Amino acid sequence: MKVQLAYGRSHVTVELPSSHTTIIEPAHLNGLPDEHRAVIQALENPIGAPALKSGIRPEERVCIVFTDITRATPNQRLIPWLLEYLEVVPREQITLLNGLGTHRPNTRVELEELLTAQVVERYRVLNHEPENPKELTQVGTTRDGTPALLNRHLIEADVRIVTGFIEPHFFAGFSGGPKGIMPGVAGLPTVLSNHGVHNIADPSATFGITEGNPIWEEMRDIALRAGRSFLLNVALNEQREITGVFAGDLIAAHQAGCAFVKDSAMQRVERPFDLVITTNSGYPLDQNLYQGVKGMSAGARVLKPGGTLILACECSDGVPGDSSFDQLLRSAATPEEFLAGLAQSKNTRPEQWQVQIQALLQRRARILLYSALPDEHVRASHLTPCRDIGAAVQHFLAQNPTGIHIGVLPQGPLTIPYLA
Repeated sequence: MKVQLAYGRSHVTVELPSSHTTIIEPAHLNGLPDEHRAVIQALENPIGAPALKSGIRPEERVCIVFTDITRATPNQRLIPWLLEYLEVVPREQITLLNGLGTHRPNTRVELEELLTAQVVERYRVLNHEPENPKELTQVGTTRDGTPALLNRHLIEADVRIVTGFIEPHFFAGFSGGPKGIMPGVAGLPTVLSNHGVHNIADPSATFGITEGNPIWEEMRDIALRAGRSFLLNVALNEQREITGVFAGDLIAAHQAGCAFVKDSAMQRVERPFDLVITTNSGYPLDQNLYQGVKGMSAGARVLKPGGTLILACECSDGVPGDSSFDQLLRSAATPEEFLAGLAQSKNTRPEQWQVQIQALLQRRARILLYSALPDEHVRASHLTPCRDIGAAVQHFLAQNPTGIHIGVLPQGPLTIPYLA
């Protein structure tokens, strides 16, 4: 059987033995017949809040948070529709704030790709600066006493609008909702505190869990300190078409969206697999290996201990090289050495959570990477290079000739499998 795996802006086709293979995909939902109309209706009939436009005066300052280049949110549609809806507000009163979290700033070309060139030309568009104290305002502390810092443009606004899309998240439960504020526009020390080693290791810090998840609960608490925020989140299918729109109260609208997404994205599996092939959902999520840990995490949920996982993740933007993630990977000779050092360290370093999760996955699985990265970069990341997924599968079958079960997640973490 031929299976198409999401990869970059297209796909890679792999020949797999149908007798051994189970395909795990989200329940397909058709895109909404009129996305624009659905968004406007949601803004006019929100969940747990009055219609967005009804409470806005022309003289008020509006801050709109949008997701960065690594996310699949259809910003190029949502943001122009939202700005059209807010035409009562003068353009100079509106700030579009790129919710980078701790990611790199996006270039003007990338912002034009995200928002359209016309929006970037006509409106004030800012990259969040998580390490610039002049751009941050304290709103209390985190649970461990670290200052809780949020972008001042969000705090100083009279109207806060948080946009994004909802999908299961490998340690925050679900993306979207309060995550657009924290870590989206939070200060680096705040993110480091929230993503600390003990929170990441908590068994409730995983796909599909919000309440009881220490990471998500703190994100919620800090986001609410910014003041009342209006949410505009969407759900997407594998073609990046909008399947649902959830607008209104930051928490109530997000809860409705999570329930909607959970029904389609989380798929029950009867037994674990010897070999799992997964992706990172293609572009834009598979631009680098840092994001690729999400695809690993999704596939590992249904992998037998000691099994093999193959991740298809293009990494067009590299690991990225010279990032904190890359430096941390290279700081230890093995994943176990990294985890041992982490247990003794009192400080959280940027992006250590991603290395921690990868290392924990490698305790129970051999991980191969099919990517555009040079083999030496893959090995420096403690992974095994894979240049031909089909050949790797045939080699695996030759070594294990009987009773082998293969699970495939063609859309990666757009599908979150769980064991019965």
